[in-house]
Amino acid sequence: MGERFSAFSFVDRITDITPGVRVRGTFHVPARIREFPSALIAEAVGQLAAWASMAHLGFRRRPVAGLARETRFLGKVRPGDTLELEADLESCTDDDVAYAGRAAVGGESVIVLEQCLGPMLPAEDFDAPEALRRDFEVLCGTGAPSDRFAGLPEFDLERAESVPGERVKALLRVPESAAFFHDHFPRRPVFPATLLLDSQIRLAVGLAQEAASSPDGSELTATRVLDVKVRSFIAPGQVLEIGAERVQSETDAYVARLFARANGKPVATARVEIGARRSA
Repeated sequence: MGERFSAFSFVDRITDITPGVRVRGTFHVPARIREFPSALIAEAVGQLAAWASMAHLGFRRRPVAGLARETRFLGKVRPGDTLELEADLESCTDDDVAYAGRAAVGGESVIVLEQCLGPMLPAEDFDAPEALRRDFEVLCGTGAPSDRFAGLPEFDLERAESVPGERVKALLRVPESAAFFHDHFPRRPVFPATLLLDSQIRLAVGLAQEAASSPDGSELTATRVLDVKVRSFIAPGQVLEIGAERVQSETDAYVARLFARANGKPVATARVEIGARRSA
């Protein structure tokens, strides 16, 4: 793969595939990076599903982020872990791909995605179809070079409004340039929706920490994300207003509504549940 897919690619090898139906693969999280956020585990599963859908359609079309009904975060992934990835495609057409998936470490599930839907767009708008085909062949053969991922930059978040424990708004300044844009995507740089979600979750976890302390030996973390809806692409250099607002819950979980806007227009919405998890 050379320099391609070195900064925001989370599939090292495809180990089993029936294009348009099911796919299995792996990704080794480099031991040298500081952390591997839960949102990137979801990204890895989505990328695996994308390879199966693109192969099914002859690399004419490619999926982009759309909807995700439910994502359950079941465990933490640490630098040095190897993700065991799988995705099952419920349907795959020129219009969209519907899939579910999971990731595990050592056989133990760390994330489960259900009822995901990605709109299909012309692949050539984002990358060279022949290059995608060659990369797919590498993934199905010898595999991509391991330990490619060098981590992510810290994003500029400027708090604009805050009511402790209840709501928070911040400005997210998308960088004009970053290594991950070379992967996402070569012909049309787009800020990854999973990086937006990660920033939103961090705001929500901060709110939950203000509202209640975690039990001894535990930490507050996102346990479930519901009704993710990505409404538009985010271009390099855009300034987003993002936020989290507490909503009532019938459970013990802290629940927050997540939002992102650009120029006053909705970009992405979701809900997140936050609970205590035993620290390792």
